[in-house]
Amino acid sequence: MRIDEQLQALNITLPPVATPAAAYVPFVQTGKLVFLSGHIAKRDGQVWTGQLGKTMTTEEGKAAARAVAIDLLGTLQAAVGDLNRITRIVKVMSLVNSSPDFTEHHLVTNGASELISAVFGELGAHARSAFGVAQLPMGACVEIELIAEVA
Repeated sequence: MRIDEQLQALNITLPPVATPAAAYVPFVQTGKLVFLSGHIAKRDGQVWTGQLGKTMTTEEGKAAARAVAIDLLGTLQAAVGDLNRITRIVKVMSLVNSSPDFTEHHLVTNGASELISAVFGELGAHARSAFGVAQLPMGACVEIELIAEVA
């Protein structure tokens, strides 16, 4: 199944690339690799704020990570023109705004990983890191960056 058909089957409409909030670009391609800058969680067009283990549950964090993945795919589409050109999702790195005793960063990040796998199938199987951090820009609950390979 083509990626656009898979997105439609999942009832996902990709957003346009967001304007960077600081001095960076949303993506850089070098050779066959496309590096996407970190994207923060948004809900209803606003920064999705919160701290896992304090003001948010793991399930809420997982939903936020899924929302970030949708934004990342919108940026990836803008970077390569057609998501069917992606030959591999290489790496996902997730930063989770969490309390010191929160230990389910990996489960929060599954929200993004599971969506990417649902969209790309085997090509979406990726290496991954998930970190807990004391704070993220604008109080966001999750920030994720992605590396993909393009044909």
